[in-house]
Formats: sequence, structure tokens, C-alpha cells
Amino acid sequence: MPDKYDVIIVGGGPAGIFAAMELCQAPDLSVLLLEKGKDIDSRTCPFADKGISCPPCSPCDLVSGLGGAGAFSDGKLTLSAEVGGRLIDYLGVKGTEDLVQYVDSIYLKFGGSNRVYGNGDEVEELERKATLADLHLLPMTVRHLGTEHSRGVLREMREFLSGRVEVKVNTIARAVLTEDGTVRGVETEDGQRFECRYLIIAPGREGADWLAREADRLSLTLQTNPIDVGVRVEVPEAVLRELTDALYECKLEYYSKSFDDRVRTFCVCPAGEVTMESTGGSDPVTTVNGHSYAERKTNNTNFALLVSTNFTEPFRDPIAYGRYLARLANILSGGVIVQRLGDLLSGRRSTNERIARGNVQPSLKSATPGDLSFALPYRHLKSIMEMLDAMDRLAPGVASRHTLLYGIEVKFYSSRLALSNNLESEIANMFAAGDGAGVTRGLVQASASGVVAAREIMKRAGVVAHS
Repeated sequence: MPDKYDVIIVGGGPAGIFAAMELCQAPDLSVLLLEKGKDIDSRTCPFADKGISCPPCSPCDLVSGLGGAGAFSDGKLTLSAEVGGRLIDYLGVKGTEDLVQYVDSIYLKFGGSNRVYGNGDEVEELERKATLADLHLLPMTVRHLGTEHSRGVLREMREFLSGRVEVKVNTIARAVLTEDGTVRGVETEDGQRFECRYLIIAPGREGADWLAREADRLSLTLQTNPIDVGVRVEVPEAVLRELTDALYECKLEYYSKSFDDRVRTFCVCPAGEVTMESTGGSDPVTTVNGHSYAERKTNNTNFALLVSTNFTEPFRDPIAYGRYLARLANILSGGVIVQRLGDLLSGRRSTNERIARGNVQPSLKSATPGDLSFALPYRHLKSIMEMLDAMDRLAPGVASRHTLLYGIEVKFYSSRLALSNNLESEIANMFAAGDGAGVTRGLVQASASGVVAAREIMKRAGVVAHS
């Protein structure tokens, strides 16, 4: 006989964890959280400090496991309703702002830093300078945890859930079980069946392709978000210091002159490190990312430049497109490509010797010098180079010939289920939350989306929360 629960949560990232913390305030509810990766303390990258390319592992400990990809992120809490997701579409501005503040208070309760960035007169001056450079600066309050502190906060949350919520790690959800248009449970890859009254799907970016396949199997409406692909840029820390000292996470937008495509900065890591990660389950690809520690500093700052592209019919699979581009880079390099901007502009591949002579030494030692033009479409590269020129007018040195570009970076959150305002899917009592569901694009709104689903379930179940 299958085990029965009131609520099952698929995915132990921020959305799943915050849903569980909200639900466990109602002691009458039985809650099961399924996570395909390991527990937080068991998650390690065997290649991170060895200077060799990612094999890659499946699942990758950097993106899978309790805590989600956020456990190894640098823990930037973007305290804005406008950035980091689409919750405004479901909750409105006021509802989203209230949830952002609530989520922030929870992170603080479990050990988040008291320091915030993005306030002060210097922010207005930076906005003015950005406008003169043909850029749009989105000022916002940011709380930075740091990669090592981010894991500590998540450990405290895990301890809070212990004894209140049943957690099964190393357990892969294979299929959603339904009957007459209503959710009935989950079947795992090893054949276990777990029944439930309510289901929250929060698979993270790592599980986005699985959710897309399940949506197709269940004949659910799947909407396509723009696909975000690009590179990670590494410059001397001093180049962006004025921006990062004031803002920490400087959100800049640019619309390319050549194609009118939106290009944006993402995940700025002051004095940080470029990293690799793999995603895609049984058929993984290696992509690039960045971390910034609270205590450990480097001489470089890195950030992503992502190009958002809307495709027309009959294109319906942005995740496959992103994986295809990532695989091209993997084929060419065995993992991640690194190239000096000067070499790219000169139409030549980078070499170890050219990079060694440069002013920026790569923090990702395993990256292979090469030519990104073989992996990224001309349209994307052209837009990225225009954005770098614009940023150079705001922060001289960004477009130096020594600047390093790593590729490629892809954000797998481009497929989105049709959802109600409380994040319920077309299957009754099945909710979707977080980045993998295409609802959010960051820690805060991912966490908030889990709260939205949990509160609706508690309302329907007629239970009362006890703090």
C-alpha cells in the first residue's frame, strides 16, 4: 500500500523549503518533502578545487540536494517585487512586496546578515551615469549572505524542519499521479508510490526539463518564457568597485542596437570566483556560474551577461535550445570555454599563453582557452559585445581586451505552467513554485512562491497555523 500524506513537496530548494516551513506551522498536516539530491552536509563537488574539467556528475551536487542551487550560490537576497520573478503577475505589486518582506524576515531569523546594499545618495548618481551610457540601472535593496553563510542559513532551516516534516533525500520523482483531473500523488524512480491530497512541484532549474516532460504527458498548458543564454564576464575587482560597494548586485539592462534584444547583468559576484555546474539529470551538460564568499576574496569580480530572446511558433522547447548551446561549448572544450575579449574581437581563439600575459587571471582554472564564437550564435555575441561597450562607459575597464568571457551560461527556467493566482495548475490541488516552474528567477521570489502555495493549501485544508 502506498504511503499517504496531506501534502507532498517535490524539490528541496528555497521554494520547497519555505513551503515546508510554512506548512509545518499547522501541526495537523502530514508533509513529505522529496529531494533527488543529497542532504546539505553531504553535498560536495569532487572537482571544484582540482583545476580539472567537470565530468559532469549526475546529479550535480552544486545544483541538486537539500537547499537547492541556493546552497552553493552566494546568497544574494534581492528585496524587490520587480526583480527575480513573475510573482507580480499573480499577486500584484503590494502582495508581492509583502511576501518579499516576510521572506526576508525569515532569512534574518535563521542567521541572515543585517547588512543591506542599494541605499544612499550615491545610488541616484549611479542611475544618472547609467542613463548617459545607454543603460538602465534597476536600484534595489540587496542583502548578501555569502556562499559559506548561505549554507549555514539553510542548515538552520533544515534543523527547524527536522521532526516536523518528513524529508527523503536521494529520491527522484518520476511521475505525478492524477485521477479525474485531481492530483493523487507521486511515483518515484524506484517504484515507490506516495499518495497526497495536495502536491507542490518545486523542482528548481535542475528539474525544469522534467517538469516540462510531465506537463506534456499530462496535457497541461505550457507557456514559453524568453530563453536566457550568454557568458560570464570576469574583470579586475577595482573595475566595478564603485557599483558593487553601493549596490552589491548591480542590475543593468540594455537593448541591443543591432537586434533590440534585451541584455542584462545577472548574479554579480564582487571579489568572487567563476564556477562550473552540471544540469540535466541523466544527460547532463556543463554550464558556468559564479560565487562570492563573505570571507574569502579574490582580485576579480564576475557577472553574467544574459541575452533574452523570444522565439516565434512553432518553437516550443527553450530548454532543449539552451542545452544544445551548452553542449556545443562542452564538445569544444570538454567543459567551459574561456576567451579574452580582445581575442574574440580579433577573431582568434585564446591560448594559455595569451591569457597568462593578460591583466585578468582566471579564477576558474579548469576552463579551456578557446573561441566562444563556435558555441554562441552571432546574434547573442553581438548583443553581448554592445552591452560590454555600454558598461565600459559606466565603468571603464569592463571592455578591456584583457576581460575574460566564460561560456556558456544558461538559465533553465523558460517553460512555465499555466497557473492560477495562488499558483495552482490545471490539475486540481497541484501547485507549482520556484525557478524550475518558470515562476521565479532568484532566491527571494522562489522562497515566496513556496509560501503562496503553502498558504493556499492550509486555507483549503482548514487548518490553523501556530508560530
